[in-house]
Amino acid sequence: MFEEFTLERVELPDATLRVRHGGSGPPVLLLHGHPRTHTTWYRVAPLLAEHHTVVCPDLRGYGQSSKPADTDDHGGMAKRALADDMVALMAHLGHRRFAVVGHDRGSYVAFRLAMDHPEQVSHLAFLGLVPIGEALERANERFARLWWHWFFFGQPKKPERAILADPDAWYGNSPEKRVQMGAENYADYYAAVHDPATVHAMLEDYRAGLGIDREHDAADREAGRSLRCPTLVLWPLFDDEEELYADILSIWRPWAADLRGHGLRSGHHLAEEVPEELAAALLGFLNGG
Repeated sequence: MFEEFTLERVELPDATLRVRHGGSGPPVLLLHGHPRTHTTWYRVAPLLAEHHTVVCPDLRGYGQSSKPADTDDHGGMAKRALADDMVALMAHLGHRRFAVVGHDRGSYVAFRLAMDHPEQVSHLAFLGLVPIGEALERANERFARLWWHWFFFGQPKKPERAILADPDAWYGNSPEKRVQMGAENYADYYAAVHDPATVHAMLEDYRAGLGIDREHDAADREAGRSLRCPTLVLWPLFDDEEELYADILSIWRPWAADLRGHGLRSGHHLAEEVPEELAAALLGFLNGG
């Protein structure tokens, strides 16, 4: 994986992150979701690296990056804290201004990064999902039926016990999944979901989402803040997003003046399932197409 990319551990003020980076040109930061690690991008990153410097970290709490101490407000896994890590990481690598692409929970980090540090984000791309506050305001019966895990993960202790009792059953590990993900990517993910410290941190991510992250979104909306950079939203047509939200772009429009987007014929993990189509869409956006 990631031929000609550099793999290293970077010590930051509040976290130590495992990160791969490679390529040349304008920088783009790729942020993975739950329960993946940065290796989820291994099919997309080399395609982007033909035109861009590509940076792929394990987010704080995920994969082989450091795990924060627990706090009552779950602030160690707040998207603001993870976004601050990304600013520090990119500065360490010499990038003051950069594009950001987020998938799943990484989309929420990307959103918070662009809201809190608008001068440093040139372009912003979300793969699925809507802002956390918007999602929770629309948490009707359909949301509870399809994404009930948000609320289960938000409970104390019980999710860890359920998942760690049988991670393979919980995350659906199978020969088919290994083929779809690719052997090395699957091995990295498999190690993560079997590590108690990583599982706990990933759940703290969801606990932060139901509390402090929602509060940050609400404060932005109350203050009338919005995204300042060009914004692309891509969503999988074979997942739940359209069933949940119907017109996804209409939810994003109050947050982003320069907005575009469309669906891709994929399941939830676009970077693994349709890497060429995803890379083409991202390059068209990043390069002004």
